[in-house]
Amino acid sequence: MAERHEVVFVDGVRTPFGRAGEKGMYWNTRADDLVVKAMVGLLERNPDVPHDRIDEVAIAATTQQGDQGLTLGRTAALLAGLPKSVPGFAIDRMCAGAMTSVTTLAGGIAFGAYDLALAGGVEHMGRHPMGFGADPNPRFLAEKLVSGEALNMGSTAERIHDRFPQLTKERSDRFALASQQKAAAAYDNGKLQPDLIPVSVRSEAGWGLATRDEALRPETTLEGLAGLKTPFRPHGRVTAGNASGLNDGATISLLASEAAAKELGLAAKMKLVSFAFAGVEPEIMGIGPVPSTEKALKKAGLSITDIGLFELNEAFAVQVLSLLDHFGIADDDPRVNQWGGAIAMGHPLASSGVRLMIQLAAQFKERPDVRYGLTAMCVGLGQGGSVIWENPYFDGKKKK
Repeated sequence: MAERHEVVFVDGVRTPFGRAGEKGMYWNTRADDLVVKAMVGLLERNPDVPHDRIDEVAIAATTQQGDQGLTLGRTAALLAGLPKSVPGFAIDRMCAGAMTSVTTLAGGIAFGAYDLALAGGVEHMGRHPMGFGADPNPRFLAEKLVSGEALNMGSTAERIHDRFPQLTKERSDRFALASQQKAAAAYDNGKLQPDLIPVSVRSEAGWGLATRDEALRPETTLEGLAGLKTPFRPHGRVTAGNASGLNDGATISLLASEAAAKELGLAAKMKLVSFAFAGVEPEIMGIGPVPSTEKALKKAGLSITDIGLFELNEAFAVQVLSLLDHFGIADDDPRVNQWGGAIAMGHPLASSGVRLMIQLAAQFKERPDVRYGLTAMCVGLGQGGSVIWENPYFDGKKKK
């Protein structure tokens, strides 16, 4: 039997996230160039990593066509200048693509097949809108396997509001406002910038440099949020203000076995404890992180009270609130998304899972009193994904 190897998160970076569409900063930038830029940036700031020791590259994208097609992991590795001996592949689990890249390669490391691996994701929703070119099987509707709304993420969020009346629009708006405020404060305090790789961008005005997320709205107010249209349903509760937008961006992480990291002198930012994915009714896909988190906690022998920091993907405010309510956590609990989330920064689908990990890793370093953290997200077509991490800086001392 192969022995299990401990898996560590050595480092992670991302591009700033842009607004999708012709007015977005990445409109003239290729998707594969975004992930290559992130990959090169990650390797440059980890010069002790022997490129020929990288055993695998997994890059996720939800819409795998055009400049997001052609087996992204392999093409990105070649474009980033890695040796031709380094293999790669592409992954699709919609919003949890990058998260699945990490867990898939982590499984290979734990089994002993890999020592070092690169895992990430990219989404250029301006060039490749979600579901573009897809051809859903007619059986889905003809046999009532799912409702028509199951393929519309905004409609699934409205259904969470329906199912849980205590999850009001006002609560969603307040959570969204807090996300904007926390993200603005994080930028003001220099929390996010260290892990952002600047990207050269071209527009009608000429060349520029993307250095921060484009969709931030620090001027947001509750009054402004209350007046926004509800595009998914008349008199609904989901708006552009309490949901993530359409975005472009890329993320990448470096994973290693604990033994390989020690051999190469690479410091671990996090240690993998457990992970789990779960399925739920596609019509209410936003509750997916509830069962996946329960599964991950059970596998780790932990309870929700052991989690000291949460990085939850804010696809929709109501989706995060449903998880918090389930576990008895307050909407404004300071352990949750302390630097803001996708409502403020953006959610380029398949790249977002690693953004959560990057932020958790940075927070771990500041919080030696916290031993465990959770990264979790909902996934289209009724899934959830959760990864539990251990803080290598944990010292057992309670925060004063």
